[in-house]
Amino acid sequence: MFCPKCATQNVDGASYCRACGANISLVPQALTGQLPVAEQPQWTDRYSHRKRRREPSIEEAIRSLMMGIAFAIVAIFATKYGSGGSVWGYWLLIPAAMSFAKGLSVLARLRIAKSQNPTFAEPQLNTVRPQDLPAAKTGELMTPVPSVTEGTTRHLGVDATTRKFDSFENQKPS
Repeated sequence: MFCPKCATQNVDGASYCRACGANISLVPQALTGQLPVAEQPQWTDRYSHRKRRREPSIEEAIRSLMMGIAFAIVAIFATKYGSGGSVWGYWLLIPAAMSFAKGLSVLARLRIAKSQNPTFAEPQLNTVRPQDLPAAKTGELMTPVPSVTEGTTRHLGVDATTRKFDSFENQKPS
């Protein structure tokens, strides 16, 4: 079995490449077309059937938290300095609380996703490959292979036949 990353031949049944460390346990299954089926989530509740549009990201969490903080600051300023501010301030606290809660929920989903999917160390790319081929015998010269351009090859030791043109000095202007 060959490693798809570095093309080193490995023993059948090996889990990792002996040269680069890549995970090759699924290579025989991929060649036969029988990949393992993904496991279903272990929890079943009413929210697991709903599909989320995106995977949770730290950028989304920070954006939602900052929007919640910004709405809260605007609500405080509207309460203090706005005309009829106390009413507007309380109404602006609703989107502030919702944005802040969304940011906290995305952070919680990130933490759960990180604990369920442990990260594996990436194999090193610049590893030394063992020599699989024997050393070439440089004492023997191979016979040259005939070439399509063999007739056009010029050797440096032989003077090439060139055509010589008369110089323009002997000609009269017309």
